[in-house]
Order: sequence, then structure tokens, then C-alpha cells
Amino acid sequence: MTPSDSLPRGALAGVRVLDISRILGGPYCGQILGDHGADVLKVEPPQGDDTRTWGPPFKDGVASYYHGLNRNKRSMHLDLGSPEGREALLALVAEADVLIENFKSGTMERWGIGYETLSERFPRLVWCRVTGFGSDGPLGALPGYDAAVQALAGIMSINGEAQGGPLRVGLPVVDMVTGLNAVIGVLLALQERQRSGRGQFVEAALYDSGLSLLHPHAANWFLDGNTPRRTGNAHPNIYPYDTLATRTQPLFVAVGNDRQFASLCRCIGVPALADDPRYARAGDRSVNRVALKAVLEDAMKDFDGSALVDTLMAAGVPAAPVLSVDAALAHPHTAHRQMVVDLPGGYRGIGAPVKLSRTPASYRHAPLAPGTGFEG
Repeated sequence: MTPSDSLPRGALAGVRVLDISRILGGPYCGQILGDHGADVLKVEPPQGDDTRTWGPPFKDGVASYYHGLNRNKRSMHLDLGSPEGREALLALVAEADVLIENFKSGTMERWGIGYETLSERFPRLVWCRVTGFGSDGPLGALPGYDAAVQALAGIMSINGEAQGGPLRVGLPVVDMVTGLNAVIGVLLALQERQRSGRGQFVEAALYDSGLSLLHPHAANWFLDGNTPRRTGNAHPNIYPYDTLATRTQPLFVAVGNDRQFASLCRCIGVPALADDPRYARAGDRSVNRVALKAVLEDAMKDFDGSALVDTLMAAGVPAAPVLSVDAALAHPHTAHRQMVVDLPGGYRGIGAPVKLSRTPASYRHAPLAPGTGFEG
């Protein structure tokens, strides 16, 4: 498919990316670069990326999981375990600015095409490796999957209801953030290359990314030494920042300061509550959260949730209904923000969350079958 002439040149137009990664973090990095204009070639093993089979649902025999991570890429099969495949890869690397890979540490080196070898031959190459735990150290070179890293990095321990067990975050948050960190690393390396003329090795590890997500729990522990606990939907530091019941539906109410709390109290008909010494200041509200939640829900029990959200938001109090995924994707503001992408052939996907004024992201084609691509 040829890109439309009406599409602007992306911020990364002219950058050539060789994506030989699989599963999630690496492919997500490649898709983001492709959305912003890079020419991305995805190289898959002969059997294809594992996520092609991660379904149902499927479209044309390919799982939705793959479709969500591989648009705006040309695609081909290559057996890097064979000498012929590695020779073909070298020819592709010669034309690339960026290589993304997530092979088990040592694999590329064992094949004779590791970073140290290729960086001498191609000194401008930016090599981005996505790993589970990094290449060395006590856990170095071990395989890592999102949920296992959520467990190991402490994320599951603070996710879930207070009286329940540890709970996996219901999306691959560590994988996704690792992909974003990989993008950041690639862009930093490309920027530095403009000064030095040399590429460098970029590593984004799931373990590091998982630990980086622990705010404010890590900050709390560093300060007071108390092991963070599960608090359900409530914030560990501020209150009310929680789901609160109404007559029709639960709402998430996010109060970040005393002014917003006073506005909340006025909106639900209990203005004097803002002056109660147990709740007047943020720290007091956090300490007395159990009693405060009971008071707030008693005041809100006769309100229609949808109407109350409108009232609260108009008063400057962040609040929202708890929507299902389909309702969130169908919301008018989702369309306004261009966060659902529709392409010919029935492809639908999530749009780019970063908006650039002169060189916005563009969506040139859906994920392709190996051996197919586009010009431009």
C-alpha cells in the first residue's frame, strides 16, 4: 500500500529501523517509531512472531495481539539461525539507523552478529536491546515476561484489595512501559549521534521498567521504612482518591488538594464537612479515610452518577464513571483525540498518544504478511 500524498512527513522520516524483536516491548517500540514516520522493516523467524498465534480473536489467521503491535511496518521472514539468514541480516543492517532486538542475551553474540562485532562494522548503528533483566548481574540473561516481572518488582504486592491477595495489573503494563523506554533510548541515541557521528547500545529491561513504576510506593518506603500495602482503588497518600458509590453507579473521585475537597463537599450537599478538623487538610483526610469514605458515600447515595460527574467536573473536581473497554473506546472524546485508528481492510487500533503540531503521527497501513510492504 502506498502512503497517501496527503499524509505529512513524520518526525522520524528518513530513519530506517530494523525490528527483529518479538512479542511486545520491542515490537511496540518499532510501531511507535513507524507511526512517526520511520521506515520500519520487521524481520520474523520462519514460524512468525509468537503473538501471531495469541488468540482468539483472529483476523485472516493472525491474532489481535499481533495486530495491535505491528502496523506501519514492512515484513519479511528470515532464519537468523542459518548462515544465509545472518548474511541477509548484515545486508539489511548496512542500510539501517536503528536495530531493535530482544533475543536471549548471548544469542546474537554466539551467532557472530552481536553488538560489539557489528558496531565496529557499522559505527553509526543505534542498537536497542529489550531484555527481561539486563545482560548481567544476579538475574542477567534470564527470560522475563510481564506478569513474572510484575510479581518480582513488587507491583503485584501493592495491586488489589486490602483484604485480598496480590493481583496482576490487568494489562501488560511492564511490557508497554519497557517499549516506551526503548523509544526514549533510541531517540536519545539518535540525538547524540548528531553530535558524535556514532551510534551506541541502548538497553531497556522489563525489571528496570517495573521498578520505575513503583511511585509513590517506593518513595514512601524510602522515607518511612513501612512496607507498602494494597489499598484497592484508593491512593496510598491522598484521600478521597477512590471509587465512591452513588445511586446508579460507582464513580472515581480524585481530590488532590483542600480546594477540590471543599468543592466536592459543596456539590454533594455537605459543605460543612470541609471544615471538620478530621478532614480539613490532606494529611488528616488520608489518616481518617475509612470514616471519610462512609460519610461521603452516605451523602452521595441518592445522586445519579452521570449527573454528579458533570457537576463535579464543572466545579473543578476530577471525577469519572468506571467505563468498560468498549464504552471507553466509543466515548466521543476518544474520537476527538483521534485515539482509534481505522484503516482499509477492517483494521482498527489505538492511536498515537503523543501529538505533534507540524509532524503528527500517521497510519499508513495495517500489519502486513511477510514479504509485503509499501513504498515511501
